[in-house]
Amino acid sequence: MSPAPSAPAGSEQLTVVGIGADGWGGLSGAAQQVLRAAEVVIGGARQLALLPAGECPGERVTWPSPLRPAVPGLLAAHAGRRVCVLASGDPMFYGIGRTLTEVLAESGTGHRLRVLPHPSAVSYACARLGWPVEDTEVVTLVGRPVENLARALYDGHRLLVLSAGAGTPAEVAALLRAHGFGPTRMRVLEQLGGEREQLTHGVAAEWDAPADPLNVIALDCVREPGTAPLSTVPGLPDTAYEHDGQLTKRHVRAATLAALAPAPGELLWDIGGGSGSIAIEWLRAHRSCRAVSVERDPVRAERIGRNARTLGVPALRVVHGPAPAALAGLPTPDAVFIGGGLTAPGLLDACWEALPPGGRIVANTVTLESEALLADRYRRHGGELVRLAVAHAAPVGGFTGWRQAMPVTQWAAVKPPADRS
Repeated sequence: MSPAPSAPAGSEQLTVVGIGADGWGGLSGAAQQVLRAAEVVIGGARQLALLPAGECPGERVTWPSPLRPAVPGLLAAHAGRRVCVLASGDPMFYGIGRTLTEVLAESGTGHRLRVLPHPSAVSYACARLGWPVEDTEVVTLVGRPVENLARALYDGHRLLVLSAGAGTPAEVAALLRAHGFGPTRMRVLEQLGGEREQLTHGVAAEWDAPADPLNVIALDCVREPGTAPLSTVPGLPDTAYEHDGQLTKRHVRAATLAALAPAPGELLWDIGGGSGSIAIEWLRAHRSCRAVSVERDPVRAERIGRNARTLGVPALRVVHGPAPAALAGLPTPDAVFIGGGLTAPGLLDACWEALPPGGRIVANTVTLESEALLADRYRRHGGELVRLAVAHAAPVGGFTGWRQAMPVTQWAAVKPPADRS
């Protein structure tokens, strides 16, 4: 057997080994060799228990909690020793591999990372179910709120859910029932790849089965009759939101999100959040999008949080306070939406200054006073100034006519590379 490659001079190699429920016997020869040679093995208690003492004589260290802040200190404590980290399945798939990569890059410790993956729980589950991996959406609930699952619920959609523990299947079933997906078929796959592997199945509406802590949940989503479908694109029905009238209405909301142009990983400031609809649909555009909703009214701020959880984006950060004062200390946005408070002194200028070159700003208003401010910014910064008018059919006596909603004036602009205004 050939030896593991050595690290270049001036650096230390940290090896991460993925292990499954099949334990030591399921590891490759290379992974076993690394673990035999390790002077220190770091991992969770469950992973460490899978290693036979006679094969792995190195010191065993259990990860502390919280894990991420402890990584630099642990590595420093074992500097100069052969360190191996154990992980579940594929370390680079929602695993410790990503955390180590990011922390090592931030700390500049000089460690090189070598990863020896094991088949992930997703690979095992798709193999058992006959689902193509590339066509299967995965939602992880490990260290994340169960509400994250809500944005992935569509009739006929198939999902794999990575569980946080034995209680996750019951939590998932409860969420499915609450969102009108009670008829969804649930299959819980436990101890995948191990001797105690088993499958439990049922429907969310009747789910009460116990589960092993090591499980993955397969969902064949079925929507109950009468449950309103929610689209993957902006412009959800107004009825999808709890609101007090402070809501960017559906058709204007769709046009606003088109102007904001969310892209993966980008951050939105949603100022004057109201019901949070703009920030929520920005987040629904891609799972890596980020958003902060700023709202001065405490009742509305709480309502924004509820709407975010209901619509599957509980990561929305809600800041309670008036803008522009509440903007202090927020991370630099890629885009800013102003849906309220345009006449607050200094707000428009503060938002423009906060944007980096290439950042986008969109502001909506229905009042003449705010419209004058937007016309001034259009003159100074360019962009587009448009008026959005929507009319709905409504009864007129025994006939049908058009009822005009208040027109919305919208200014949208991109900050130029060398703005000097």
